[in-house]
Amino acid sequence: MEEDAGKSIHDGFADSATRTYVDLNRCGTPLVEIVSEPDLRTPDEAYEYLNRLKEILLFAGVSDCNMEEGSLRCDANVSVMPRGATKFGTKVEVKNVNSFRYIRSALEYEIERQIEVIESGGRVMQESRTWNAAEGRTYSMRSKEAAASLRKHASGIRLKAAPSPCGARNRLTTTAISLSPICRR
Repeated sequence: MEEDAGKSIHDGFADSATRTYVDLNRCGTPLVEIVSEPDLRTPDEAYEYLNRLKEILLFAGVSDCNMEEGSLRCDANVSVMPRGATKFGTKVEVKNVNSFRYIRSALEYEIERQIEVIESGGRVMQESRTWNAAEGRTYSMRSKEAAASLRKHASGIRLKAAPSPCGARNRLTTTAISLSPICRR
């Protein structure tokens, strides 16, 4: 857990192409970060994962998941590897994306960007990037290569799994209660 430090706004203003605005209205709001294993291989898998996670959060009542208001945001780490390789390359973090559709687009763009860098003989830099939906591309925010102070270490927290919305749907369907808005297949 941590506290919200504010929100950068990159879209929605006449000068958004050259300026970023900062909204400090949510400062101090508690945040919970959910970190998944790097098991997702495509933007579509990430999109599906995020939709399932949102269902769980809504079902558990821990968030309204309103992405436009900042109740749910997504950061995604992206790294690519050549076919036949066994180790992924340098990871790049795409930060604070506020739409599942945008995260899918950001991942599609970032995968192609990294492939182009590698194929042209370049080196992917470890950095944080932001998604610009209007331009359909990511931009560098800060390098992580020399910023040891930005590195975070995960602690070994274990959570007991609560019933999933799909499991509840399956149990309750037998009693003629339909929860299809919670868990669609």
